[in-house]
Amino acid sequence: MSTDRGTALRAAVVAGDEGTRTLLRGLLQMHRVPVEGEASGETDGFELIRARRPPILVVDVALNEGSANGLIGQSRALAGALRVILIAPAGTPPSIPTDLSERPDVTLLRPFLIREFAEALFPPEAG
Repeated sequence: MSTDRGTALRAAVVAGDEGTRTLLRGLLQMHRVPVEGEASGETDGFELIRARRPPILVVDVALNEGSANGLIGQSRALAGALRVILIAPAGTPPSIPTDLSERPDVTLLRPFLIREFAEALFPPEAG
């Protein structure tokens, strides 16, 4: 399901587990979305967003430091147009933050289908 729509997009990946970062990077590359950088925690993730300003943030709920909600809120305060895709385990889906700035645009529960990831990247209203 690769398309040329991804060529104008760039993404940052933040996940505590190296294997998860590798998987998410591979999925983005499959859809021709360049990865601007990767981080394992909230602090490094925010620095990445601040420095590179990618329009897409793919973040796993399990970070080595900080929280995904904190990262989302800080990043949105800096770059409001940021599209956020949150990855979470199906067994314990994340709670919905009361602060609207901390809410992701899309939450994908593992395991998810490649098609679902593509739809998160390229929502119908964007195409």
